[in-house]
Amino acid sequence: MSDSFLFNIRLASLDELLWIHQQIPEFPGKASLDFYSDRLKHRLYLALVAEKEGELIGFKVGYQSDTPETFYSWMGGVRPEFRKFGVANALADFQENWAREKGFTSVFFKTRNRFPAMISFGLKRGFKIMEVIPKGGVEDYRIVMGKGL
Repeated sequence: MSDSFLFNIRLASLDELLWIHQQIPEFPGKASLDFYSDRLKHRLYLALVAEKEGELIGFKVGYQSDTPETFYSWMGGVRPEFRKFGVANALADFQENWAREKGFTSVFFKTRNRFPAMISFGLKRGFKIMEVIPKGGVEDYRIVMGKGL
């Protein structure tokens, strides 16, 4: 990672989450503001953006799961041209530290077989595969990954 690639992480608005979501090619279909507001309302959540010189380059959003001490890292992504610079790791570090400070004892996320980079990212960060949920073809099987905080 180059020292010249500097960016900051800050709290995000739902509009910012939606904008970055729409820049992530792996996310199919059309997201909407309601997609985010409906999921996050009435929950303790953390919405983050990574920003470089005023430009939004990545995001991460998660919330308290149905198990109160477990944080669900729901959505996130980095724009393709800004990948491989540590943005996703920095967002994940911020999120995990925040969750730990709020008293959460574990964190989990779901991905799909079709996203091996996300599975690898989780494994490198100490997550374990907790469950595989068959849904659709094998490429769409859900992979649930979790770890203690």
